[in-house]
Amino acid sequence: MAVTMPNKEILVVFLAIIVAGLATTMVVSPVAGISGTATFYTPPYTPSACFGNAAEGTTIAAASEVFWDGGAACGDRYVVTCTGATNQGVPHPCTGRSVTVKIVDLCPAGCRGTIDLSQEAFAVIADPDAGKIDIEYTKYDVAAWSKFSKL
Repeated sequence: MAVTMPNKEILVVFLAIIVAGLATTMVVSPVAGISGTATFYTPPYTPSACFGNAAEGTTIAAASEVFWDGGAACGDRYVVTCTGATNQGVPHPCTGRSVTVKIVDLCPAGCRGTIDLSQEAFAVIADPDAGKIDIEYTKYDVAAWSKFSKL
């Protein structure tokens, strides 16, 4: 008895369906692991360039011109992780944690960091005495994560 192999076209279509299914369930962000620096600012956090006098909580941040994009960054969320010190004052500032922040403002002229975190958000990832830290940040794709979490 001879064993028949599926024809090549059927196999290709089957593999394409599998790959497409996997691709729709994966959360992929176009921005991954970008290095930068973070500073922090203190309350009051309103008014903000993005939301005026509406309070947006305390896990927020102001974007520098690096990714502000004329205000297009408003409402975007970023996962920020401390990667090291920028000064000798606090040689090991990182807590080992990450924080997800919402962009609510533009860092003012002369901004010393890529992203200016709220004091509360900064304290999650680093010792505030450091003042400025090296970071890695990744844009958090809320729509993709929502789709993924419903599977």
